[in-house]
Amino acid sequence: QVELVESGGGLVQAGGSLRLACAVSGRTLTSSAMAWFRQAPGKERAFVTGISWSGGITYYADSVKGRFTISRDNAKNTVYLQMNSLKPEDTAVYYCAAARGFYSGTYSDFSRVHTYDFWGQGTQVTVSS
Repeated sequence: QVELVESGGGLVQAGGSLRLACAVSGRTLTSSAMAWFRQAPGKERAFVTGISWSGGITYYADSVKGRFTISRDNAKNTVYLQMNSLKPEDTAVYYCAAARGFYSGTYSDFSRVHTYDFWGQGTQVTVSS
């Protein structure tokens, strides 16, 4: 059984920063690529960023490129999302995701919701204008 638990969400003003964390229990992360998605009210879940099992490959949605940074600490079984220069349109519930047997791939591989077997419960990020 794999459990993903996100933390670090909250309310921040536009231009501010937040750091999300996703802690994985039940198995080690070292062999799994990971990703962050987000879902705003009334919208579909959307890819934000992904990182390969080694951390050497990362992908970002155009909307967050240059502002968000994904990283991982396999010794701590944790993936992080540093979000800077936040905008009101970044407001959403943020989810981390993992996939059994998925180590790395193309942007298309990472960005598909159906790539992933395991999801966290989500953490709310609200950016005020």
